[in-house]
Amino acid sequence: MRRAVCPGSFDPVTNGHLDIIARASRLYDVVHVAVMINQSKQGLFGIDERIALIEEVTADLGNVQVESFHGLLVDFCKQRDIPAIVKGLRAVSDFDYELQMAQMNIGLSGVETLFVPTNPAYSFLSSSLVKEVAQWGGDISHLVPAPVLEALNTKLRQR
Repeated sequence: MRRAVCPGSFDPVTNGHLDIIARASRLYDVVHVAVMINQSKQGLFGIDERIALIEEVTADLGNVQVESFHGLLVDFCKQRDIPAIVKGLRAVSDFDYELQMAQMNIGLSGVETLFVPTNPAYSFLSSSLVKEVAQWGGDISHLVPAPVLEALNTKLRQR
């Protein structure tokens, strides 16, 4: 089976993330979505909430598995026999950072990284930007799936 991983914090998952995951799901038999646990950062959504939202919005793809990870992504890949990482690139600045990571990952473990250019409609999109616009009452309905919009609005009302 051809397997790949799409890693990230997904706080929250956006339409840009979903575009990359869906495109990877057409190329691979199984796509693992690895939700990064970074204990030095306090996310808006907890890890279990992020996983549940991603599972809900990717359910129609049929070959996506969502789980969390802590530590090196290459260790996650080795433990699951995943030979490829799929990353979306929005801009040249993404490439500079991601190229270094890709070179480190292949050097550490032989895991390849495939770069997928982001759909131009999402080239500006980030979870941080979505949260900031939502906090100020901006319309983000075209940037996130409906379940994420609902969860985000609920979370922001609770603050």
